[in-house]
Amino acid sequence: MQHTSRPVISNQPGPHHDVARRVARALAHPLRKPIADHTRRAFEQADAWRQQHSAPLILDAGCGVGLSTRRIAIQFPHHSVIGVDRSEDRLGREHGELPENALLVRADLVDFWRLALEAGWTPERHYLLYPNPYPKSAHLKMRWHGHPVFPTLLALGGRLELRSNWQLYVEEFAQAVEVVTGQKASVAPLHPNGDYLTPFEAKYDQSGQTLWRLCIDLERP
Repeated sequence: MQHTSRPVISNQPGPHHDVARRVARALAHPLRKPIADHTRRAFEQADAWRQQHSAPLILDAGCGVGLSTRRIAIQFPHHSVIGVDRSEDRLGREHGELPENALLVRADLVDFWRLALEAGWTPERHYLLYPNPYPKSAHLKMRWHGHPVFPTLLALGGRLELRSNWQLYVEEFAQAVEVVTGQKASVAPLHPNGDYLTPFEAKYDQSGQTLWRLCIDLERP
């Protein structure tokens, strides 16, 4: 089925002028808010599952309905793949049985990432597939690279891959990565050729939008 989807509309003419300052503030003042009990319980269950599987770890952060987690698990059969999303509704949709090497977790990513770092998780790959762009200029602090948890996200290490249909989001993310790590991320258009990881990816591509991918191999500090 052919999809139609409108491109992201923003009042920003270019990357936000405040990215570097927000990232510097996140580095200077690490996030201290208490971790929610429900996410702590969800993380403990995920950590127990991870230890039982003793395979290299892949995180699918903000996995939505979990199709991407399933597809990544099939693509990497010798890895353990954990998809995390905060929406019970999205995670509860029926998309067939999960591969044995995949787990879906309902949790708040801000807390989950902090717990993962604290527990010494070292994902080999880390996917951020089509995060909410929060396109209004005033909403920079709600984008992952403008959020105080951003240094924690990067500190987990591994090969980080971000995909978005909004070029500005990817450019800002790359700028933020360089502020934290000094590394330049690879940013390029993505051409899935029908091999879609998420329903959003299919919808945007079939609407004729350009998709963007950022990749960077991160070292743990």
